[in-house]
Amino acid sequence: MTGARTRIAAGLGLFALVLSACSQVAVPVSPVLKPVARPDIPAPTVPPKVARPTSQESAELRSYLYQVQNAQLGQGLLRRDGGGSDTPFTNTMLARNFEQIAFFNEYDGNFSGRGGPSPLRRWEAPVRMELIFGEGVPPSQRKSDTQQVSSYAARLGRVTGHPVSMSGNPNFIVIIAGEDDRAEALAEAAARVSGISASSLTPLISLRRDTYCVVAAYAGGPGDNTYTAALAVIRAENPSLLRLSCIHEELAQGMGLANDSPTARPSIFNDDDEFSLLTRHDELLLRMLYDPRLRPGMSADEARPTVQTIAAELTSAGPV
Repeated sequence: MTGARTRIAAGLGLFALVLSACSQVAVPVSPVLKPVARPDIPAPTVPPKVARPTSQESAELRSYLYQVQNAQLGQGLLRRDGGGSDTPFTNTMLARNFEQIAFFNEYDGNFSGRGGPSPLRRWEAPVRMELIFGEGVPPSQRKSDTQQVSSYAARLGRVTGHPVSMSGNPNFIVIIAGEDDRAEALAEAAARVSGISASSLTPLISLRRDTYCVVAAYAGGPGDNTYTAALAVIRAENPSLLRLSCIHEELAQGMGLANDSPTARPSIFNDDDEFSLLTRHDELLLRMLYDPRLRPGMSADEARPTVQTIAAELTSAGPV
């Protein structure tokens, strides 16, 4: 036990009895200390981190989301092949999809309805991501999700040519938390990043059951179209593939591709859930977004000729 003293016992021979021919004489002798072996004491260990027990509500949501994933897989959705010969697209299609996805918002400010037209928005400063887990997320899931987010952040950096990394000084928080601990994680995110206000996170505390994940990005101020902070919220109750799908879509949307389009294919920026992971088509959209010929604040009309030029360059070999 830390702080306890170890006691060593020793026999003290205060007197020894000596026999002689004439009489018994008591003769004092010096004390003798007998060394006693000290048992090995194991070093204190740090108790393993365990997840906080989840509520019935969280358990029921986890069961529901597993059913959703199984149903989608049974219908041939959540594809991970990135598309192929069955999903060709041309430069015209790529330019059209980019305009619909980069120049419109998926939601309004309260995440309660569809958004409207938007100027082009993206990051100018390096993107520094950090993960915050809810207390109910078990260690094994934390490990796998951390690896997935780190790997995907590096991929986003390669695709866009813009610096994206994991950092202890974040401006892009990724929360993976459940129903029981999402509010705590959101409060921690607001404390970690100055550009994220606690009041703006109110709509994210209570999510609809069919909202598996969501992202909010913040500009520097009114009229500023350069992102300075972002926050992605992913339900921890999602099964592994749905959770990975959320990582791919929300982090890419947090880079500036804010909308979905029913005509985008093969793409994760489509509500039909046909594809679960970032496709080659989507990588081209991200390259277009960070092309230096486009600027934050440009309108769709202003950017259209340049967008068409870039799309033609990226598909110069024909349909891809």
